[in-house]
Amino acid sequence: MREKVLITGASGFAGFHIIEEALHNNFEVYAAVRKSSKTEHLKNLDIKFVNLNYRDLTALKQQLADIKPDYIIHAAGVTAAKSQATYNYVNATHTFNLASAAIEAGINLKKFVLISSLAALGPLKTLSGTINETINPNPVTAYGRSKLLAEEQLRTVENLNYTILRPTAIYGPRDTGIFIFFKQLTRGLEPYMGKANQKLTFIYVKDVAKASIKSLYDGNNTDYNLSDGNFYSKYELANLAKEALSLKTFKFHLPVIFVKIIAFVSEKVSSLSNKAAIINMEKLDELMAVNWSVDIEKAKSQLGFYPAYNLQTGLIETLKWYRANDWL
Repeated sequence: MREKVLITGASGFAGFHIIEEALHNNFEVYAAVRKSSKTEHLKNLDIKFVNLNYRDLTALKQQLADIKPDYIIHAAGVTAAKSQATYNYVNATHTFNLASAAIEAGINLKKFVLISSLAALGPLKTLSGTINETINPNPVTAYGRSKLLAEEQLRTVENLNYTILRPTAIYGPRDTGIFIFFKQLTRGLEPYMGKANQKLTFIYVKDVAKASIKSLYDGNNTDYNLSDGNFYSKYELANLAKEALSLKTFKFHLPVIFVKIIAFVSEKVSSLSNKAAIINMEKLDELMAVNWSVDIEKAKSQLGFYPAYNLQTGLIETLKWYRANDWL
């Protein structure tokens, strides 16, 4: 009999790839999606859909009791919201409720894996040093603070065997975040915010998926930072993409003060609508941070995580997918 894994955020970018990796490893997959989620890209996969009620613990416990998952990979969350309270409720409270319900349902859960984010720890302020699991967290965004809160609350759930994964910037097929930058490159534009040097880090989504499955068999209640093991200058992402796509672009640097004005206006406009701002002052702190360099030695030595892709090889696959699917 195949073991069961419940994957939340299943219709999302990372969730899709985690499902594929789980199926590749012969799991029976339960895919948790919202009623409003687009699931067309999942229709040909051998999975069972479920809509979890994170708000009602009694109902949630019954749902988990019915499924009886051996493992849970919690990849659901919100990356854009209008308030810290909303971030906290979706990213932290839902995490705590799901983990608590799993214990109270008495389903003999073997592992709960939380897909957190390097944003929970925050960047370094100088070009020297790397972010490891022992640094004092200093998230610079509401999103990062909510992910840190989720981790803290998860650790309070008694009798829970958990692993926390903190991937840095994830890219790959189906991503709509970094994709925006690639779209600008195909239009001949290569914009940057300021001229300050940066150390940036990335991880290919398939490596995140593999780490997620590896974590199911990790015996310790612990946490791991994830990247491809390298760091890159602010220009390397564009340089590699331009090489892969045979593009020439106009490179320009927007003055920091100008970008801050745009972010300020975006925040004010957002406050008058029901939509979260695409760019805000906090997001600028994240995008313009000096150093996101990651130490992944703990993940290598304890989890056996060795990334299969660097930025160049991951981008070649990603851009090939974008073109084959008419995104670019």
